[in-house]
Amino acid sequence: MQRARKSGTIAAASALGMAAVLAGCGLTGGSDDVTLRLVAADYGDSGANSSKKYWDQLVKAYEKDHPGVTVDVTVYSWNDVDAKVKAMVDKGDAPDMAQIGAYADYAAADRLYKVGDVVSIPVEADFVPRLADAGKVRGVQYGMPFASSTRLLFYNKTLFARAGLTPPTTWAELATDAKALKAKGVKYPYALPLGPEEAQAETLQWLLSGGGGYNQTVSSYSLDSAENVDTFDWLKDELVGKGLTGPVAPGKLNRAAAFSAFTAGDVGMLNGHPSLMKAAESKGVKFGMVPMPGRDGPSKSSLGVADWMTAFKQNGHGEQIGDFLDFVYSEKNVLAFSREYDLLPVTTSASLVMGAAPQDADLQPFLEELPLSESYPVGRTSWAKVSAEIKKRIGRAVAADGKPADVLGALQTTATTEETAAGE
Repeated sequence: MQRARKSGTIAAASALGMAAVLAGCGLTGGSDDVTLRLVAADYGDSGANSSKKYWDQLVKAYEKDHPGVTVDVTVYSWNDVDAKVKAMVDKGDAPDMAQIGAYADYAAADRLYKVGDVVSIPVEADFVPRLADAGKVRGVQYGMPFASSTRLLFYNKTLFARAGLTPPTTWAELATDAKALKAKGVKYPYALPLGPEEAQAETLQWLLSGGGGYNQTVSSYSLDSAENVDTFDWLKDELVGKGLTGPVAPGKLNRAAAFSAFTAGDVGMLNGHPSLMKAAESKGVKFGMVPMPGRDGPSKSSLGVADWMTAFKQNGHGEQIGDFLDFVYSEKNVLAFSREYDLLPVTTSASLVMGAAPQDADLQPFLEELPLSESYPVGRTSWAKVSAEIKKRIGRAVAADGKPADVLGALQTTATTEETAAGE
């Protein structure tokens, strides 16, 4: 129980006596034993590396030293986990912890503990600052980053060698390379997945490379900014309109399908995250990775994505939750999870270890992108609905009859309506 905190827990312990605190933490056994419920997402791609195995091992180690605490973990696929947690919360049966994709709506409804009220001061201070900031709603952190990744431009070395190409550093070079790859019969010179699975990621990556983004001001969305419209005009005219993005319309091409095509050797270039490395290597694809090209040189900012651990207040287990999460976020356990699933550590201490370890050399380029990365505006309660609309509509912007300014303008109208409704 030697845990430094910012909350009033220490004062409460002094007032009630250590015996009461130990009983409340479930450390004395008997009727005061506590069961914590955690809902988590599955990062594995098969039963062999299911996240259930990771949590089973971690929980077993924790419970061994905490005999009064049981941690019950349920793992769902990413397709289901957010909806499962929402259904639990709506029924009045929130879990103690949920590792999910978004947190702001729960924070706005006052359902979550503040991060500083559960985890210890050293753990709170160890979160990568860029990610900790992304976990805040109105300046207060409610979301704890659990896993993160950045994006790089992957290119097929074999296809590039056949076409006599070097990896691009600018949009113009990317278009020239794509044209040369098409001339050599490459199916997808540049794969542009703007389908509904993860269009918000590909979109933001391109907007950032064009000097724009989803939020160019602190106070509001800027989806239809001049920079963003120019970026999608270029994509429509210089890539899609010239037949350089492959046989599937970008609005119907999902990220998973694009990754599969890359591992099959059918893609010259695409934006990818760390897990694509292992998938490509397993299929014998020789690839390289470079920062995303920008208008005049490598992009100054990259997409950074984080998933979030949340602590729900409903069951009143803040002390026990904090003790367990301190264990989860120990350097050893963060490294183990990151290495198992080819993801970036969310703590500074683990990042420093990974950055210096020869066994993690393949992740170094992604780590270098993290300090300058930009995340989705997940701290806005309107983001979930805005993201859903981007997934649904953005592909139309590059269709033959599409008008980027109109599509982005309509999305901006939706975003403004949603943020007003959310009181942001």
